[in-house]
Amino acid sequence: MRPTPEDATRVTCVGAGVIGGGWVAHFLARGYDVTAWDPAPDAEEKLRRLVDAAWPALIRLGLADGAARDRLTVAPTLEDACAQAHFVQESAPEKLELKRDLLARLDAAAPEGVVIASSTSGYPMTEMQTGAENPGRLLVGHPFNPPYLIPLVEVVGGERTEADAVAWASRFYEVAGKSVITMDRELPGFIANRLQEALWREALHMVANGEATVEEIDDSITEGPGLRWAFMGPCLTFALAGGEGGMAHMLDHFGPSLKSPWTRLEAPELDRALYDGMVEGCERAANGRSIADLVAERDQGVIDILRATGRLPGRREERK
Repeated sequence: MRPTPEDATRVTCVGAGVIGGGWVAHFLARGYDVTAWDPAPDAEEKLRRLVDAAWPALIRLGLADGAARDRLTVAPTLEDACAQAHFVQESAPEKLELKRDLLARLDAAAPEGVVIASSTSGYPMTEMQTGAENPGRLLVGHPFNPPYLIPLVEVVGGERTEADAVAWASRFYEVAGKSVITMDRELPGFIANRLQEALWREALHMVANGEATVEEIDDSITEGPGLRWAFMGPCLTFALAGGEGGMAHMLDHFGPSLKSPWTRLEAPELDRALYDGMVEGCERAANGRSIADLVAERDQGVIDILRATGRLPGRREERK
């Protein structure tokens, strides 16, 4: 029987590598009882070492009531690990056949109705749920490394996933302290990975062609747009480039540059549907804040980040 997201207290983590171990640390820090399983003979030793290494950071973040490392159990078999689970997080290596077989085994082992989520970084659940007898409870819960620090998790079901399982998982992750994007449709690589990958591929092109060094590329992000992206995404950031006219003025002014060779990616046609979608989307994202409000928020955010990382510019004599 599936508990409510608020009543779920026992989490099973299958796969105890970097991602799976990160999930274990996160759930322990949020006060859950965690049972883990991994077929590697030295998995328990490595997992407990990973949790110990993450714990000081989790203490600084703030532990939930009752959070303790001794609430971790490492089970001898997959079946034992799943027997009392309220939720299952699978984090096996990115091999499609392995994922298919493992998810089918988890479906057979987990209690009826319990949601099973995969940490896959790219495979659609439709391709992974083919061997399960009860595919309706299988979905993607894609985290970012390390899961115990990075809030984001992207949730999306496959063609045979039940809508109530997706809703349950999204709420469960929120209760467990994650920031959730519930996607309307499957997309290889999901959202954030596709954006990361676009940036990564362009960086590789520039290095391969001798156009920029690794150091220049990294500095161009950490000293430039990365400061803004930490609290305001690329769409709202670009909207501010349009001044008081917002995204509409930005597209009117900079839209033609989409045809410029600034990246190896092919730009979509800036037709009326895309234009309106971007403008209306930014208005929704602003949520009633004016351009002046957003500018002030951006400016304070950058200052806060520079101060937190010790990079606030000092007076000239202080820098000598």
